[in-house]
Amino acid sequence: MTPSSNRTEHPDHLTYFVEGMDCASCVQTVERMVATLPGTSEVKTSFTKQTLTLHLDEGQTPRGTLEKNLKSLGYAPALLGPAAPAGPQGHDLHASDHAGHTHEVAPAGTPWYRTGQGRLVVVSGALLALAWLLGFFQPSLSTAGYIAATLLGVWPLAKKALASARLGDPFSINMLVSLAAIGAVAIGEAAEGAVVVFFFAVGELLEGVAAGRARAGIQALAALAPKTALLLDGSQPREVPADTLQVGQTVQVNPGARVPADGTILTGTSSLDDSPVTGESVPVVKGPGDAVYAGSINTDGTLQLRVDKAAADNTIARIIHMVEEAEGSKAPTARFIDRFSRYYTPGIVLVSALVALVPPLFFGGLWHDWLYKGISLLLIGCPCALVLSVPASITSAISAGTRRGLLIKGGAALEAIGSVTTIAFDKTGTLTAGKPRVTDIVGEQLGRAEILRLAAAVESGSSHPLAKAITAAAQQDGVTIPAAQDAQALPGKGASATVEGRALSVSSPRHAAALAPLSPALLSNITQFEEQGRTAVVLLEGAAPLGVLAIRDEPRPDARAALARLKALGIQTVMLTGDNTRTGQAIARDLGLDVQAELLPEDKLRLIAIYKAQGGVAMVGDGINDAPALAQSDVGIAMGGGTDVALETADAALLRERVSGVADLVDLSRATMSNIKVNIAFALGLKAIFLVTTLLGYTNLWMAILADTGATALVTANALRLLRWKGQAAPVHPAPHPDAAVPA
Repeated sequence: MTPSSNRTEHPDHLTYFVEGMDCASCVQTVERMVATLPGTSEVKTSFTKQTLTLHLDEGQTPRGTLEKNLKSLGYAPALLGPAAPAGPQGHDLHASDHAGHTHEVAPAGTPWYRTGQGRLVVVSGALLALAWLLGFFQPSLSTAGYIAATLLGVWPLAKKALASARLGDPFSINMLVSLAAIGAVAIGEAAEGAVVVFFFAVGELLEGVAAGRARAGIQALAALAPKTALLLDGSQPREVPADTLQVGQTVQVNPGARVPADGTILTGTSSLDDSPVTGESVPVVKGPGDAVYAGSINTDGTLQLRVDKAAADNTIARIIHMVEEAEGSKAPTARFIDRFSRYYTPGIVLVSALVALVPPLFFGGLWHDWLYKGISLLLIGCPCALVLSVPASITSAISAGTRRGLLIKGGAALEAIGSVTTIAFDKTGTLTAGKPRVTDIVGEQLGRAEILRLAAAVESGSSHPLAKAITAAAQQDGVTIPAAQDAQALPGKGASATVEGRALSVSSPRHAAALAPLSPALLSNITQFEEQGRTAVVLLEGAAPLGVLAIRDEPRPDARAALARLKALGIQTVMLTGDNTRTGQAIARDLGLDVQAELLPEDKLRLIAIYKAQGGVAMVGDGINDAPALAQSDVGIAMGGGTDVALETADAALLRERVSGVADLVDLSRATMSNIKVNIAFALGLKAIFLVTTLLGYTNLWMAILADTGATALVTANALRLLRWKGQAAPVHPAPHPDAAVPA
């Protein structure tokens, strides 16, 4: 994956930290402004990170114009350069813009009362309290105090409202509140006008606090990787900055220390606590050859490991990048709410104007009473809670999932996962552990060791799990593997190479039989292996078979329970595998799902298209061959230990490498959509109630603003509940051994 620190790779690709853009309505305001500027494209915003990323053709719109517009809306843009550190805490706190000015950005973790919005709430609240107290001693000064509190609170809102109107968005939330507050003062209701702007400021502060809560989890993740590492470049380890480690170097990790980089253990065995990274609660014993994550805690033994990935591309950087990218992908529901609010807000202004003007002009109503009701409707109609209802839930859900090893690339993916009707699984490395081993070798004319030696030579350059099983068996038996030339992969068929001048290949029995007939004895062995759930591969010289190797990859311990859970959720499950039909059926029968076997990559694409047309499909895989199917499915899900290509193509990833993570994703998606529906019901329901009671004269401005702020508080609190989501602890039952299902 592309690390976040390298995102500003082209001069027209800009990323800004936009101080103050910390709520959903702020993001909406900025997006609408940017949409009016010629030469802008690929616009992405995040209110949790307060960032704006876009391509800008400065021949059409200079960046100075963009920054000036942002400032006129009340935000402080700070350009983040290409050298900015990765992660949410990687903002250049004193980043210079093109003109050499410096913008000081409030550091992460700043208390709410030290932010600009916090200071506004404190000062306007103090003025409001002072005016109320003056009412007991000096009533004439009390009114002046209320007017002062109103003007203080409405001034920044009015500035933003006028800037929005000038930049093409006249019906902003700020405009509604400004009109209501100024109107209240104009009709002699200064006290209520002061309360209006105070509670609105409190509501905006709540949105900022909610965004901060969601942001905190990612900031904590960024702090997981240690700052230093013990580099072994001689007899004694020396301490170096962890971000200077290079691929291929060797580091030492002492007991109790955190792993400084993604790597592979060279020497030592220890229990590693991966919970900070994957959410896995039980420490895992790892030894030579096992992969480790940056940020994991080494609990007991001393380890030496080879660095496999630089700091900018380790697991933590990938997680942060995926979460950052998730912010820019809006759920369909969020896009609908955005479109709806474009018409809803002008409609509210029109209705308010009609309520304020029609009765006095045509029916003899009292101007004061109907103006008061019109102003109240402006406040009731503020779409703050409605605009917040979707992104607050999505952000909380993505943060909750990330802490439990479920990485989701965006709201669109999160919404889609819960609505699919079919989930298709790859077999090797997905439903199975991806650690196959050679169980049997049968030769036609050669002995076991010779077949293993030649097959390992052909497969020596491949990273396929079956190839690794063959080379591992050769190494375990002490077989010397000869060099291979002209090695190449045959997708869906096998691999070929020239070894000691001989044209050899290791292929599937189906492909081998297409080249030349197989002997009855060989076919009998292949059939027996496949009926036992093993994968058989044939070693060929040209078209002549030399022998058969049987390889078995055991199902993951939680696979059967996870698939049963998906079935209980009403989802059809199917295994798509390039393996032979008998092996596929043996494993599918034990796990309890349908199977489509002997598939080439293009066959998987065809089946994915069919399932997609039948109501939506998610694909779960881990290999290069799975990448096209992951991309074509409605939702692609990659096992965390899979290839970079699969992880890059997928919409979500499972760091725990458990099949139960797929069921957790469905559960999280459905919990999120239920949360969103409740939020929308809160937002619209409260407005409907107060709309009726205001027109009937039962509610006043105080209650109207409480309806808006109250709905915002309810929506925020409800969305934050998703941060406590923990998923379902599914029982782990080892799948029955394939041999048990078939008589020997």
